[in-house]
Amino acid sequence: MADRILIPLLLSFLVSFVCAPILRKFALKWNIVDHPEVRKLQKDPVPLLGGAAVFVGVMLGMLPVFLFVQRLDKPSASLLLASSLIFIVSVIDDKRRLSARLRLLVQFLAAAIVINAGIRIEFLPNNLWGNIGEVVISLVWILGITNSFNYLDGIDGLCCGNAVFSSIFFFVILYWTGQQNLIFLPLALIGSCLGFMPSNFKKEKMFLGDGGSMFIGFLISGIALLGSWASDNIIKVTVPILVLGVPIFDMTFTTIMRYREKKIHNVVQWLEYAGRDHFHHYLLELGLRPISAALFIFAVSVSMGLTAVIIAKSHRAMFGGLAIIDGGIMFGLIAVLMVLGRRLRKDHEVHERLGI
Repeated sequence: MADRILIPLLLSFLVSFVCAPILRKFALKWNIVDHPEVRKLQKDPVPLLGGAAVFVGVMLGMLPVFLFVQRLDKPSASLLLASSLIFIVSVIDDKRRLSARLRLLVQFLAAAIVINAGIRIEFLPNNLWGNIGEVVISLVWILGITNSFNYLDGIDGLCCGNAVFSSIFFFVILYWTGQQNLIFLPLALIGSCLGFMPSNFKKEKMFLGDGGSMFIGFLISGIALLGSWASDNIIKVTVPILVLGVPIFDMTFTTIMRYREKKIHNVVQWLEYAGRDHFHHYLLELGLRPISAALFIFAVSVSMGLTAVIIAKSHRAMFGGLAIIDGGIMFGLIAVLMVLGRRLRKDHEVHERLGI
């Protein structure tokens, strides 16, 4: 079993690691770069094809699995096809900005491909309204998680790091619960993200781009729906929510604050709005350096993931409910501290300008 685990992990790592510097040259040649803006941290244009290294790493990492270990089934094929669609359109968006409506339409189409293959949340009654409810919730989940990882792509290593931790916890739970046929996709994603991350920190660095962050988010949203986390409905829902607690919190908190401040009014505006109001931005405003902010977020992610593993092993619904409550309280306190910190910082800046 060890060799089966190592093959997709190591192959995806090597492919991503080798491809990254090559793709950086192509990104510069084709002018697929991220230009400095007020809301961004970099001072110089940075190539945006890092996501292509992750994409190629995952696909080639999974190839020997489907050739020698297990056949390519419909759910896996649909997830890889739909995530490829997301990747291609998002890379085009990195090159030339596409309209938010078109991007939303493509995301709906990709989600529909996955849901039609049977990859969806299953916890409601098996009747017409229950099935409709599961489809709607699955659609919201896929779109939400996909874009939430794009939200996280604001500090070097943050998006890939969270993807690695989330995939590790999904792998552990899948392995412990005997779902060996599903462990290879998170392994390939772990290897690909780790293979790319050195290029994210070099002097001649490269960013994931929307192609990478959206691909990662979509793939992880599908992995979360593929796994059978428990027979109990509460635990079944709790486990993926905890593992993906950080991106869910960032997306939810940012959306609520933007809507409250009347910066967005509909889904299209939600998709196209960009600002310095994400989890990591608040931490930076509190005085943390980018690496410190990333490590703090990783610590929260690991804490939530370990809780998910414990709950999945316990098989006790009560623990799942308590974990959601505890997680809500923790993220609620973090949100309050973030808002208060920003207000205090603004008050301090006003006082400095007035000489008070």
